[in-house]
Amino acid sequence: MNIFGIINIILIIIILAFALSWLWTWIQSKRVGGALTNEEFEKGKRKAQIIDVREKAPFKKEHILGARNIPYTMFKYQYQEIRPDLPVYLYSDSSALTVRAARFLQKKGYKKVYWLKDGFEKWNGQTKASKY
Repeated sequence: MNIFGIINIILIIIILAFALSWLWTWIQSKRVGGALTNEEFEKGKRKAQIIDVREKAPFKKEHILGARNIPYTMFKYQYQEIRPDLPVYLYSDSSALTVRAARFLQKKGYKKVYWLKDGFEKWNGQTKASKY
């Protein structure tokens, strides 16, 4: 086998890894609550708990108005701060991270868990920004 054959095999493995990662995220997202468009998120956010699962620095820089920050890295320690009887709206910059947080809450007994479909980067609603 020549060098081009080895490179082709490596490329196929990388492409398969990306495809499987995307498929896994998609399957997991179907098992938990559901993805909400910007409009759906905006419409229901007044009755829900809005949780930003990004780290503190991006949250402090800018976040959805009314959101509170529980970074995913701290989720297993702080999830009890979220009321299980109210809907939970999650968001971050990564759909995979948001779906993981949603699945975690589902495993802990939360029934109404939703997330912002296109993430914070595409959010067009009200935000709060810090000057620092």
